[in-house]
Amino acid sequence: MLKLGEKIVIVGDRFEQHLPVGEYGYVIAYDRNNDSAFDYIIRVPRANRQFYVPASDVELEELLLEQEAERIGREALIDYALATRNEELFKRIMNGDEEPAEEETAKEALSREEFIRQVNLKAWI
Repeated sequence: MLKLGEKIVIVGDRFEQHLPVGEYGYVIAYDRNNDSAFDYIIRVPRANRQFYVPASDVELEELLLEQEAERIGREALIDYALATRNEELFKRIMNGDEEPAEEETAKEALSREEFIRQVNLKAWI
């Protein structure tokens, strides 16, 4: 639950009440009516209006900034992995930093010469 006075960003307009999506606002009250679908009353200074909104239509500014920073960092790592042709880093980023499977580790442990030798053996057979 958001605290009174917190700075929020409008991220949706579920009830199509012409909310200024992407604009900043402040939580000014809670809607305590049990029969209402709205959770908060927010004030949007730029629109110079108050709106009743459900919790799904607003998000904390801090949380959105953190998510954007993580996304930019991940994209930068992907660009770096592609530029340096670091396949291991690229796979780890794309798979969500999961540990590589044991089978993949065993296959990757082969040196280049060993790999070529095995390919030549299979080609000869």
